[in-house]
Amino acid sequence: MDSSGDTPSHWLRRLLLALIERFPRLVFNLYPPYWGTGIWVREISPDGRSIRVEMPLRFYNLNYYGTHFGGSLYAMCDPFLVWMADRNVGPGYRVFDKGGTIRFRRPGRGRVRVHFRLTDDQLAAMRAAADRDGKADVPLAAEIVDAAGETVAEVEKLLQVRRKDFVEPRPPGVPATGAGRADRR
Repeated sequence: MDSSGDTPSHWLRRLLLALIERFPRLVFNLYPPYWGTGIWVREISPDGRSIRVEMPLRFYNLNYYGTHFGGSLYAMCDPFLVWMADRNVGPGYRVFDKGGTIRFRRPGRGRVRVHFRLTDDQLAAMRAAADRDGKADVPLAAEIVDAAGETVAEVEKLLQVRRKDFVEPRPPGVPATGAGRADRR
């Protein structure tokens, strides 16, 4: 550890964040879980508000029935909406992934695609809700489609947008520091 208090893991994290900011498509495509399932980021708009992702059907991402494995379909959608919102909502906010659901509509065969988009109205609504309450849960949806444009699955992600200066209120009777420490000994 050097005099600034940075550990090697901090440097690695900073490097990764810098690479994602400068070369997001490359970093996503080289990420082992995506590379290993055949998930491919085809396009990221310069402002980060639009991302196109696709996945071909291969022997390593199919299920027992010869169609796309559901976990791989969900993985296609996992980080992108959070990354897009965090990058675009503004410097006074943080975005966290709170949950997600997938609803399968038909078996996925061949190449499947998903196009994520964030509009100015969606971003303004996120900021307004977080400004009003300090934090806000925001649902965003996307559709995974096949080559014919038929819906294979619908994905909904639940994001939490927080103001960076927001402090969660403590329940009554909980001390400001060391809460519960004596109980755990």
